[in-house]
Amino acid sequence: MKNITLKIDDETYRKARIRAAKEGTSVSAIVKKFLMVQASEDDALDQRRIAALDELYRLVEARGKSRAQPLQPLTRDEIYAKRLR
Repeated sequence: MKNITLKIDDETYRKARIRAAKEGTSVSAIVKKFLMVQASEDDALDQRRIAALDELYRLVEARGKSRAQPLQPLTRDEIYAKRLR
């Protein structure tokens, strides 16, 4: 486990201490929880991006295999169809 040092203004620290007291925890625990949530949201976003690319590749593969003609690029609507649902 690593220690970090933060510099914040007095008012922000006072509010954090009040919140920590209400939650029965410490300011350090609140900051740790915040950073963990941020990291997990980034991981989730990465996973959604990977899943979207996998789906796009699947669509391209399916389109290429189902036609005897040369492969045509996906339209903008096809690419963004999932986002609009």
